[in-house]
Amino acid sequence: MSGGRPRTAIGTYGTINVRTCGHRRYVARTRFRDLDGQLREVTATAGSRTAAQAELKERLVCRPGYGTGGLLSMSSPLGDLVELWLADLALRDISENTKNNYRDDLRLHVRPFFEHYTLGEITTGRVESFLKSELAVSYSRAKHSRTVLNLLFTFALRNDAMPRNPVEGTSPLAKPKSQIQALTLEQVQAIRAAAATWRTGPGVKGPKPDGQVRDAIEVLLGTSMRPGEALALRPCDIVDGKRGMVAHVRGTVVYVQGKGTFRQDHPKTDASIRQIPVPAFAAEVLRRRIALMGPEQRERTIFANRTGGPLSQHNFRRTFREFLVLAGLQDTGITPRWYRRTGATVLARGLGMEAAATHLGHTSKAITEGHYVEPDQSIDYQAAAVLEKTLRPRDRSSAMVSQSSSADLHGLPVGQVVIAVATTSSRS
Repeated sequence: MSGGRPRTAIGTYGTINVRTCGHRRYVARTRFRDLDGQLREVTATAGSRTAAQAELKERLVCRPGYGTGGLLSMSSPLGDLVELWLADLALRDISENTKNNYRDDLRLHVRPFFEHYTLGEITTGRVESFLKSELAVSYSRAKHSRTVLNLLFTFALRNDAMPRNPVEGTSPLAKPKSQIQALTLEQVQAIRAAAATWRTGPGVKGPKPDGQVRDAIEVLLGTSMRPGEALALRPCDIVDGKRGMVAHVRGTVVYVQGKGTFRQDHPKTDASIRQIPVPAFAAEVLRRRIALMGPEQRERTIFANRTGGPLSQHNFRRTFREFLVLAGLQDTGITPRWYRRTGATVLARGLGMEAAATHLGHTSKAITEGHYVEPDQSIDYQAAAVLEKTLRPRDRSSAMVSQSSSADLHGLPVGQVVIAVATTSSRS
C-alpha cells in the first residue's frame, strides 16, 4: 500500500482555510467526514477571519449526521428524539396497554427532567441523578423510568445520534425486599361470606347485586388466572367433559384510553395461552353462568356489563374492595391478584414449582417462585427427632451413623463422627 495523507475520522474535519470574498468578507472552508463516511465541504462567511472561523466551528459542532438523514445529532434537543421514538413506538407489535404505559412514564417523569437538555448533554451522571430521585419515590417508578430511557437511547444509537447509551454505567436499582403473601383459609372464607351478603339487607336501596364479582372471585380462586383472563372467558372457551371442566385461556380484558374496556384476543404472553382444569367448586359457578346465556352468546364474555360488553377490571376491583370492607379486611392490602398467589402457593406445595409455573402460564419457574409462591415457614420436627435419637446422652442409637460409610467413621471421636455424618448426608 502506498503512503499518503491519513483518512479523516468520521465526525472530524480537516484544515480550515480562510479566504477573502469581496470587501471585508471572509469565507472559512473545511471538509467534514459525516456519519455515512462521505467527505463534504462546509463553509461559513463573516466580516473577519476570526469570526468566519468561529462560525464554521459552530456549524461543525451542530452538524447533523447524514447517515440519519439529518434528523438527529448530539445537538438535538430531547424532544426531537422523543417525537421520532413515539412514531416508531406506534408501529411496534406490542400491546396498546404497554405502549400507553411507556407514553405515560415518558410524559410524567422522564421528559420533564430532561426536556431542556440536548442529547450530548445527557450524561451518565445526569441519568444517575434522575434515577436516584425516582428511586426515592418508589422502586417501581425508577424501574419504569429506566426502561423508557433505555428504549429512547437505544433508538438514538440505531440512528447514529449518540455514541453510547448514558444509562449504561448507572448504579443497579436496589429492589426492596417484599414478603410474598397468599390468602389464608380464614380470609378466603371471610371474603366469600362478605360477597354472599353484600347489598342484600332489607334497607339497601338500588338494584340488587347480580353476583358477577362474587362468582368471578370463585373462578380466580379455582383457576389462578389473572383477573383480566378470568373476565375474558367465554362459553366457547369452556369444555365440559367426562373428566371435568377445562378452561382455555385465549384472551384478556383490557382498558385503552380512547377505546374503553374490551376483550383482547390474546393474553399477556404466548405462554399465557393455556388450558386449565377447573375444580368442581369453580366449575359449578361457570356452568350456572353459562346456563343463563343463549346459544348465540357463545362468543360473549361470561362476566358482562349491562350492555353485554366485558365487565371492566375497574368496576370489578371497586366491588371487591367493598367485599373487603364488609369482611373487615380493608387494611390488609389484599387485591384480586392475591388469588393468583394463593393458587400458586397451593400448587407449589402440592405438586411442585414446575407444575405451578405451567398452570400460571409463566415462562420460568423462577418467576413463580420469586413473585407468587409464599415462602414455606412450616417446621419439620423430624430433624430434631433424628438428632435426639442419635446424639442423646443415654440410650443412643447408632442406626443413622452406621448407614453412612462405617469404614470412614471407624475409630473417630464423637465430634468428628457428627461432622462426617453431616458430610455424607449432604452428598446424598
